[in-house]
Amino acid sequence: MQHQSGTCVYVNVRRGPLLGKMAASAFRRGLWSTVSRYNRKHTHRILSVADGSGGLEAYRQRLQCRACGLPAPQRRFISSRPEGKILETVGVFEAVKQHGKYETGQLFLHSVFGYRGIVLFPWHARLYDRDITPPMSESKPDPPGAHGSKEVKGKTHTYYQVLIDTRDCPHISQRSQTEAVTFLANHDDSRALYAIPGLDYVSHEDILPYNSAEQLPIQHELFERFLMYNPAKTPPFTPRDTLKAWQEKNHPWLELSDVHRETTENIRVTVIPFYMGMREAQNSNVYWWRYCIRLENMGSEVVQLRERHWRIFSLSGTLETVRGRGVVGREPVLSKEQPAFQYSSHVSLQAPSGHMWGTFRIERTDGSHFDVRIPPFSLESNKDDKAPPAGYTF
Repeated sequence: MQHQSGTCVYVNVRRGPLLGKMAASAFRRGLWSTVSRYNRKHTHRILSVADGSGGLEAYRQRLQCRACGLPAPQRRFISSRPEGKILETVGVFEAVKQHGKYETGQLFLHSVFGYRGIVLFPWHARLYDRDITPPMSESKPDPPGAHGSKEVKGKTHTYYQVLIDTRDCPHISQRSQTEAVTFLANHDDSRALYAIPGLDYVSHEDILPYNSAEQLPIQHELFERFLMYNPAKTPPFTPRDTLKAWQEKNHPWLELSDVHRETTENIRVTVIPFYMGMREAQNSNVYWWRYCIRLENMGSEVVQLRERHWRIFSLSGTLETVRGRGVVGREPVLSKEQPAFQYSSHVSLQAPSGHMWGTFRIERTDGSHFDVRIPPFSLESNKDDKAPPAGYTF
């Protein structure tokens, strides 16, 4: 992957980052000046594509712009097109790291969702990619009853705990949840779950690093609690003791250990499970997990997620089937301009471990359907339950 450092990073000050595969690929190829010239000529067209609303019907009926080949904008975007300056320089790109990891305090753009963020600390996970055929050694077998029978090799992969700039959250909320990292409340708290807004996990290849001369380049309530400006360091944002203490205290509930990935007909599904802890309910123990799922359209055909079908196996011997429309109340469209959708959900079992697997029903623009496999993953409660999550209290 080529990436030209030293080019400027721009953000649309009215509508947030320029999102989508086209902008991300331009970042990587060092063609941002081309994208900037394109924006000045076709700003309203990019904004209409980035909206992503209307479902498949909008794509079936949308006309093509003869000048650029992109879908023509809907009239409501033309009438509300912002006047004057809409692009603002926020920093300068740095070289992408092909080897090694990014340090605490590294500023970045998310290559898929386009938001501005800053790295807090890394996680070293085991990635089980079912698209790669492994040797018999170093493999992980499927759980009983899961689709397929091949074993999957795990390889070490770097992820990062990051903060999302709150200015960008409204512009990505239709493509990625910004309150996806949740915790169990304390035993004496009436709330079952609570979230830390603007906290995310980002894969190494999704980081597009940049630097900025601003001392507060990211807006987030935890930025100044976790980081301090130190111009003598590179990057110039170093961790405070509060970040180190928070990381250590919450390590069991934040830790990212296993990542599962599988592609069906150009739709790639990535699953990351997290153990959340155990609570007592009606004289029995209930074990909780959250899982983050990302769907990515790796092809050029526009599709829409219509249904989910889950199979949940518990060590207690129960097998539950869950069917429903969409996911988290949405039926996202995955297109070339907006190829990804990411969400989190929760599952609880009355046993310390189990397995999950399933399928997503996907619809094409011609009305036909196909099923995309969700890679099977384990639900393990191998953490110490003695200390409740600490949230972000200090």
